[in-house]
Formats: sequence, C-alpha cells, structure tokens
Amino acid sequence: MTAIQSFNPKLAYNIPQYLIFCIVACFLVLALPQKSTAQSMADIASVKVDELSDSQIRELVKRAEESGISDVELVQMAKLRGLPEAEAEKLERRIQDLQLSSTSSRSRATASKREPRRQVDLSEISRNLFQYQRDGLADLEDRPNEIFGSDLFYNKNRRLSFEPNLNIATPKNYVLGPGDMVYVDIYGESEQYYEATVNPDGFMILDNIGPVSVSGKTIEEATGIIRNRLANYYTGIRGSNPSTFVQVTLGNVRTIQVHLVGELRLPGTFTLSAFSTVFNALYAAGGPNENGSMRSIRVIRNGNQVASIDIYDFLVNGKTNLDFQLQDQDVVLVDPFIARTSLRGEVKRPKIFEVKEGDSFEDLLRYAGGFTDEAFKDRVNVTRISGGERAVSDIFNSQFGLFLVKGGDEYYIGKVLDRFANRVQIKGAVFREGNFALTEGLTLGQLIKNADGVRGDAFLDRASILRTYDDLSTELITVNLRDVLSGSTADIPLKREDVIRISSIYDLTEEFYVQINGEVRNPGTYPFSKNMSVEELVLMAGGLREAANVKDVEIARRSKNADAGAFSELLTVQLNENLSPQADPTPLQPFDMVIIRRKPNFVLDKLVQVEGQVNSPGIFSVRSAEERISDVIARAGGLTRFAFPKGATLIRRTEFFDTESEQIRRQRNLLDLQQRLLMDPNNTEAQELLVERLFRNLENTPENRREGEAVAESRRDLITGIAERRPDLAPIRIRETEAVAIDLEAIMRNPGSDLDLILEEGDIISVPKQLQTVRLRGDVVYPATVRFERERGMKYYINRAGGFDNRANRKRTYIVYANGEVRRTKSFLGIRAYPSVSPGSEIIVPTKGPRVPVRPGELVGIATGLATLVLVITQITP
Repeated sequence: MTAIQSFNPKLAYNIPQYLIFCIVACFLVLALPQKSTAQSMADIASVKVDELSDSQIRELVKRAEESGISDVELVQMAKLRGLPEAEAEKLERRIQDLQLSSTSSRSRATASKREPRRQVDLSEISRNLFQYQRDGLADLEDRPNEIFGSDLFYNKNRRLSFEPNLNIATPKNYVLGPGDMVYVDIYGESEQYYEATVNPDGFMILDNIGPVSVSGKTIEEATGIIRNRLANYYTGIRGSNPSTFVQVTLGNVRTIQVHLVGELRLPGTFTLSAFSTVFNALYAAGGPNENGSMRSIRVIRNGNQVASIDIYDFLVNGKTNLDFQLQDQDVVLVDPFIARTSLRGEVKRPKIFEVKEGDSFEDLLRYAGGFTDEAFKDRVNVTRISGGERAVSDIFNSQFGLFLVKGGDEYYIGKVLDRFANRVQIKGAVFREGNFALTEGLTLGQLIKNADGVRGDAFLDRASILRTYDDLSTELITVNLRDVLSGSTADIPLKREDVIRISSIYDLTEEFYVQINGEVRNPGTYPFSKNMSVEELVLMAGGLREAANVKDVEIARRSKNADAGAFSELLTVQLNENLSPQADPTPLQPFDMVIIRRKPNFVLDKLVQVEGQVNSPGIFSVRSAEERISDVIARAGGLTRFAFPKGATLIRRTEFFDTESEQIRRQRNLLDLQQRLLMDPNNTEAQELLVERLFRNLENTPENRREGEAVAESRRDLITGIAERRPDLAPIRIRETEAVAIDLEAIMRNPGSDLDLILEEGDIISVPKQLQTVRLRGDVVYPATVRFERERGMKYYINRAGGFDNRANRKRTYIVYANGEVRRTKSFLGIRAYPSVSPGSEIIVPTKGPRVPVRPGELVGIATGLATLVLVITQITP
C-alpha cells in the first residue's frame, strides 16, 4: 500500500485548521523564491519539486514533525491545496530518498490543557492574500505617493503589520461567540477543570453539568452565569465566605469574518482574529487607495454605524482605538476622501493632506510636523480656488488658528532670506577674522578691538572698507589705519554689510627665503631672517660635510642692476672650521644662494664591478684617477680558461641633464621651504603664519611637485617621437646605462694603451663565457640562432636563416659583436663586402619599409612625360 493510499481522510479533518495552514505556509516559504515572505495558496500549483534543494526538503519535513504532522499527511495536504499529482509523487520520492519518512501525528486528545492561544495570525492571512494580488499593485509600490499616510498599510517593506496580540490577558469586555474555547478552573475546597468550545448554537457543554449559553456575553457576564450553574453542584461556591472558587479564561480565540468595502486597495471579506481592530482589518486590505479617505472610515454593525475612525489621529497623536474590537460580520466602509490640500516648502512633511470641515491652517501645520528651522514663519502664501479661477492670499502668523483650510488649497512656506540684518566682516591681518554684529554706533576702531586687535604684520598705512548700498552698488573706501588707531584721524562709523580688509606686509611682497647647496648635510631652501649669516644658515642645514671647503664659500646674490645684463653678484667669504662667529660677518639678503664647494683633490671612494669569467669577480675600489681596465682585471686574478675576451663589454652609467625654468625653480624652492616648516613641531608664531601664506599662495599638488621631472620627461618623449617617425633612428633609446665596446684581448696584450680605458664610478666590466652561436634578426625568412662555424662569412649565416626576405635592405645589413661593437656592410661598384662573423655576434637585416603602389594616374603621368621627352630630343637632333 502506498503512502497516499494509507492516508486516512478522517485524520485530515481531525487536524486543527491552524496546523494545516502552518504546514502549507512553511511549504510555500521554502519552495517559492525567497524574495517573497509568503505566497497565496493558489501559487502552490506552480511549485516545481525538482527545483527544491535537499536542505529545503529537510527543513520542510522538520517543521511538519514539530507541528505533529507526518510526511504522509504533509504530501496529502499539499495535494488537497492544489499541488499537481506528478509533483506530489516527486515530493514523496524525495522524502523517501532522503530517509526522512516518519509516522508521527498529532491528536487532539494529546493536546495540552493550557497551550498558548494559537490562531491563524493576521500577518499570515494578509501576506498571503496580498501577495496573491501583488502584480496588480506593483506600480503602486514603486511610484512615490505624496498623500500623507498612504503608505501606512501597504509598502514594500511591510514593517508595520498591526498584528493582534493573542497572548494578552482576556479583556473583560470580550464578547464570546461560536468557536471560542473557554477554560473553567474550580479550585479551593473542590478542584476540577473544564475545557469547552462554544458551539454554533452559542452553548458550551461542561461534562456532567450540561450546556451553558454564553454566546453574545462578555467574559465577565459569562463568568457569573457559569458560577451560578456550578453552584448547584459545588456548594462551596455560594455564600459570603465561599470555600470554592471559579475562574473563567479564554483559550484559543475564534475567527470572525469582516467585510471591507469602499475605496480600498483590496476590498473583500477577510477572516480575522476576534481580537482584531479596524487597523488590523485595514492592513489586511492594503489600506485606502488613492481615492480613499484617511479620516472617514466607518464601522457598520447590524446596519448601524458604531464607530468612525480617523487615521490622522494615529499618525499625529498615536491613538489607534485598540479598545474598540471588531465583531463577526462587521462592515468596514472607507469613504472617498473628503478634501485634500497640499503643503509645500519649509515644513517637515511637505505632502498632500486630507482635511475635514473646521480644520484650520494651524491643524494642517501640525499634520505636516511644523516648520523647518529655515522656514519664514511670519507669512504663508496660499492659492485658493475661487469660483472659476484661482486667487492668491497671505496668511499672517496671528491668523494661523483662525484661517480655515479648504479642498484644493495650495500652501507654500518660504525660506528666510539669505542675507544678514546686522553683519559686518573683517578680514586679513587681525587676530580674529570673521563676522561681527553691527551694534549701534560701531566704528572701525571698535571693530578692530572686538577682533582682538591687528597682528604685528599688519600693513597700517592702507586699509579698505567695501561698502554696499541699498541699490546693491558698492564703494571702496580707503583709510589710513595707522592714523585711525592713533586717534589723529576721526574714527569711521560702520554700516551693514561693510567688509573691512587689512593686508599683511607679507601679502604685498614675495616670500623671502635663502638657499644653500653643496657640501652640507641638508641642502635646500630655508626661511630668511634679518642679519642672518652664512654660519647660521650652515647650522640650519645640519652642518658641513667632510669634503666642505670653508676657505672658498660663494654667495650668489640677485643682481639689482637690470640694465647691466648681469644675472647675479658673486661674493666670496671664508668660514671658520668650527663655524664660530666672525668679527665682521657678511649678512645674507633675501634669495641669496650659498654654495659650499668641495675641497681640492678630495674624492670619495669610487667603486667598479667585475663580473663573469675572472678568477675573483666582485666589487673593487678604484685606487687612483689613472686606474684602467687592465689594472682591475689583474686585481681580479686575471681571466679564467673559460673566458671569451672578445665578448667582454664595459657597462657605463649615463646621465640625463635638463635645465629648469625660473618658474619651476621658484616653485620647487617654495615647496621645499613649506615642507621643511611643516616638519618642525616647534615653529614660532611668525613661522606658522608663513606656513599659512605658503598654503594660500602655493597650490601644493603632486603635479607641481613633479613639474621639474615632467620637463625632463617631455624631452625624452620628444626624442622618442622623432625616433619613431624616422625608421633609421628607431633603435635610439635613452637609457640609464650603455655598453661600451672594448677589445679585451688587445688591452691585456698592451696595458696602458689607448684601448685600455680609464675607469669611472659605477663601471661594470663583464667577461662572458666562450660563445658558440650567432643570432640572426630582422628581415630574414626565418630569424633564428645558429651554431658558429669558423671560416664562414655573413652570407653563409644569412642563408642558414632562409636567406633575405623580399623587402630586406641588403646593403644596410650590419652586425653587432659580443663586446657591443657594430660594423655595417660596405659596397663598391655594386660589390658588397660583408663584415666578418665571430662567436656571440648578432646579424641584423633592416627592412626597406612598406612598398608604395604606383597608381594608374601616376603611370599615365610618367608615360606622358617620357613621350614628351622623346619628342623634344627627336626635334633637337638634326
């Protein structure tokens, strides 16, 4: 017998309805896309079991077991709810394959007497129904709604659900009805308990007691009726001093049906908890639609209106009327909106609001949350429909509570003006720059006192006042600030929006600095001070180096005679070895450059390197200015027996020099000065002001810091660009090092000859092993590396590479030997003489470049020219 055949239909009806719903809900949550928290029961027909993961199947069975439902019952309930037969069989097989089959089931007989109240939660009902019809509302949730409160009951996140709390204490005014479970506890001298459900006829049947009519009674009234009935069987209940007591409480809550009609997003009949309020019902129906009223929601019971709900009372005051609960067959009617008005501008909630008769602008402002901080509160502009046209009115602050709003009104709250009623400004060389209040009788001298006075670097001979008149025209007033502060000139009264600017003496001149270069520890740019000596500048630069020549120090001073054509004046001074003060020091002037030269014949250690096939390769110190290649090779122990002296090369460093423009040099000096001051944590007040000026006047960007390097790079790019445009210059590249071709065999045979080069700092002598190959590159048929063979010429090796290609430039073929020497092919009277080949050589065949085809028009022109030339020659010839 299959699992489906063994299912007992009676068992399904004995299972509580809330368990059936919970299991189906779990199935839908796991089976359908996770972007939705719940699905309609009608969506179960679209579930594809093959798309469910094993973890989803396990979780589904686990939740079913926790609710007391076996896997057999789970499959059967899924079929009853619309799951296709084929998908149900797949689900059953998946459960069996995962060995999740169980036989657990739950019976009402085993239910606990005091289980927490369990009911189909409103959140489940509302999400299912709402999700089922979600497609028709997709545009509503994506389109921003400007109506105040319209997104309270329906939005994407659905964070506010208004779910009724089923575990609250039983309200005394709760009215019992069919479906309610009632617990009756008897305690004291006698103990007993009863558990009964109110049947459709309104009775609850107590064992051995009989039916008791409680339908339509509140819990408090039902308690009295049940106590009187039980007193006939428990005598201790009666009397003024009873010994037996009765307590009546509510168990599981029944469901009620409520009809929601009118201007709703999802009107219809909803099954809700008996604890539900109007807000719970509105949430289930998605709330009022765009035409629905938020302020006139009526509850109709038995044909009579029993309540009127104003949602604004909840939104503004937080009142939800939770004490008013719905009853079975209640009708919630949402009327069309009464009247709407818009409030824009500087309010906290600029929206469209629904207004009732008698609402004033003060009430409307309260709905909008009040004014913002920048709102102009003295007057509000309103546009009102008056007859067949619109009219504009102004509402003043004193009329807010008296002005009644009407439908179609448009209110606008403006901002305060972006202007100052009593501001004056002071800028420049004062201790406290900024805005100050214009008090009655405020003068220039009093304003400077309010700014804590002028700084020491203030330029007192001239200050300016920028004054603005009522027509927004301006006037610049120039004053002698020194006379004003001394009292020799009358003080100047100030007016609104006056701007006083006091310049610094350093704003009117260049920033003074001095430079020091040469043999000091920290060469660079330093701030200038009056009476600064060379010794003090050397101390600021960290002192002298070992190579410094103190007997010949040069000061380069900018020339003041522009007509003479001299760029600078040169002064020569001497310093003491210990930098002690001199009797008559030469004071420095702004922009002086101090140059500390090197002592005569002072040289630092020079290092060269020998690598490759020598007996003791490594780094060597140059002993003298005349030390040559042969000397270092001899110090390295000579060549090994594997050395290939013909391939030895000398690698020498190159230097790329560039000149700086005056602007770049000035920029670099100021940057150096700024960086030096920033690194000093003990700057004086004057130095801190200098840093501020440098930041203000010098744009400290990485581009400026790299401007000198950019000029050098531009020259490199220029040379590279020329090389790329000229095929014959294509190999040209600017390098940091280059190979110098040497003949090491000749050098070792004749040390000290012209071939034996004098070494320089950083030279590298490289002696390779014996080479046995020749490389062929360029315009040959198959560029390759071939074995070297003695007594073979270049033509032989070119043929080893397949010969010349079609576009090969044969007469320009050249060879690069292993030591870096280059030789090219020579030709005389059409006879080519190719250079000899040695091991390690590289033969390079250049190309002629692309062939330019001759166009038909050019051929015609050439033919015409030749014919004309022949005709002329024929006529000339006798």
